[in-house]
Amino acid sequence: MIYVRDLSHSFGDKVIFDSVSVAFKDRCRVGIVGNNGTGKTTLLRMISGIQDYDKGNIEIIGKRRVDMLEQDIIDLPDLKVLDYLKERTGITELEIEMKRLEKELQKAHEDDYDQLLLKFQEASDRFTYLEGYNFTAICGRVLKGLGFRDSDLEKNCNEFSGGLKTRIGLAYLLISKPDIMLLDEPTNHLDTESMEWLESYLKDYPGSIITVSHDIRFQDKITTETYEIFNGKINTFSGNYSYYIVEKERRLEALKKELETQAKEIKQIEDFIERFRYKASKAAQVQSRIKMLERFKEIKIEGNAKSVNLKFNHSTQSGQSVIKLDNVGHNYGNYKVFENVNLELTRGEKVAVVGVNGAGKSTLSAIIAGYLEQTMGERVVGHKVIPAYFSQSSSDSLNKENTIFEEINTVKTSMVEGEKRDLLGAFLFSGADINKKIGVLSGGERSRVALIKLLMNDTNFLILDEPTNHLDRSTKEIFQKALLEYAGTILIVSHDRYFLDKLAGRIIEVKDGKIKDYVGDYSYFIWKREQDSEIQPQEMKKDTKAVESVAENNTGYKSKEQKRIEAEKRKELNQKTKKIREAIVKSESDIEKFENLKQSFENDLCNPDILTDGEKVVTLNIKLKETIELLENEMSNWEELTIQLEEILEEEK
Repeated sequence: MIYVRDLSHSFGDKVIFDSVSVAFKDRCRVGIVGNNGTGKTTLLRMISGIQDYDKGNIEIIGKRRVDMLEQDIIDLPDLKVLDYLKERTGITELEIEMKRLEKELQKAHEDDYDQLLLKFQEASDRFTYLEGYNFTAICGRVLKGLGFRDSDLEKNCNEFSGGLKTRIGLAYLLISKPDIMLLDEPTNHLDTESMEWLESYLKDYPGSIITVSHDIRFQDKITTETYEIFNGKINTFSGNYSYYIVEKERRLEALKKELETQAKEIKQIEDFIERFRYKASKAAQVQSRIKMLERFKEIKIEGNAKSVNLKFNHSTQSGQSVIKLDNVGHNYGNYKVFENVNLELTRGEKVAVVGVNGAGKSTLSAIIAGYLEQTMGERVVGHKVIPAYFSQSSSDSLNKENTIFEEINTVKTSMVEGEKRDLLGAFLFSGADINKKIGVLSGGERSRVALIKLLMNDTNFLILDEPTNHLDRSTKEIFQKALLEYAGTILIVSHDRYFLDKLAGRIIEVKDGKIKDYVGDYSYFIWKREQDSEIQPQEMKKDTKAVESVAENNTGYKSKEQKRIEAEKRKELNQKTKKIREAIVKSESDIEKFENLKQSFENDLCNPDILTDGEKVVTLNIKLKETIELLENEMSNWEELTIQLEEILEEEK
């Protein structure tokens, strides 16, 4: 378990955490949510030990290995991918150690032999635990799942882009299997197929997973608990993101009613104090009610974000046929991206382009937009089509000397200043931010400015390549609503499956140099693709077994025998630890029960109606004290059981 106790931290004048206490159970699946800047990434970094905090304590019970995937990995060593993964996981060091010990054993005197043999056995056991004999096959399978080609294992890490480096970092995390895995936006650089593979891989992960992600579908599939950071505190919800949204609304309504009730009670007490303040006979009662006022806890309700209704300018209607591609193909030198593409988009369609990274989605969208000339075939633009193109490099055309407000004012539009400021605010630029120079903005901020300019243009055909990459959830929802209401035609490239499912009514998949057309939403596309490739999973299993067999034979490792031995060891270990594990589960249940009781008694002691009854107050205080003692005893019991379990597991290693 992870215990966060009385955690406080500030950045300058901004309070991030204010005496936060929360616990993460073993094998938890927790999604951290909250607005940008509330401290989601900060919390992960604190748990991992990367970042310090001002006050409080973070305690990880037992010998748990914690590792974290950060959003952007810039530097990796000048090593081949496979060599890097072997070195980072400790496989390389163990291989060297085992070879050294083998040589020493051959020359060892009788007095030293047993000690050297023990060291060799320990290194060998560790190597087996890390699946060192299967390591190449495992790396190949994980990297392939994350969108790498087989040949990428032999490439140097520093040859890859930032996004691919982050995926290498994710591969390391999956292969090394830490007890507690912290994931900060793990799907940012993945295509939709890689996301689906990752979700499947993590489904049966034996350790704890704590993740921050703007991908709603990923959160829904992976997490079973949601922790919301709001106002320097953490609110816990016992369900995934969809459950959290519904439950949060229910809690908000309950809180509003509680606030109304409290306001009435306060008004009654204040009226009593004012009426009898100067009457000596009522002095004791007045003082009692003043103390009651002091005991009221402030109820904070999250304010609704300012409602912003975004609309794209759209004054000219296009012809029925918007764009048509006849036998279009494109090559980069000798590399063929795709060929014989025949495609027509008609007025009002909302079409998504999907496919693995490198399949040619961005190339296709650039050709459709007219920003890239195809190497073969014909592109025909329809009558009165006014296109607007947003790509991952659109921000390069911004004037670095302009402020944000000056830059958006270069667009001819009928919008008044207030509307422009609302638009900037919706895209996370408010107050003095709008006076920042373009040149000092981050890549994500420049991308958002380019998207704002696109919104302001008069268009009837939008070509959007990954427009939501740098948007938070609330901005994404506002932007999605604007696209749904847009009367023109949309072609969008995106990895955000939830976003696509709500928006697109037609899916174009780019794969193996061809395109395939699916009429339906993203969920239909996933279902249809699975129906079309039912036989593939069996074939993939055969291929995987063949790869593993080759890797095992090359090392002389008897995989079936080893698996049988490991299975027997696991069975014996489970029998030995069964009672302790059951006791730990019961103890955790009792801890939760006592914590709920404690909270209930504390709430009752804050109730003004109860506080006027002295007998009830005394009884509640006694019960509260007894509950706190029971809770502390059970916590000690839980820690003893956990230590026992850890000692047995260590002995077995």
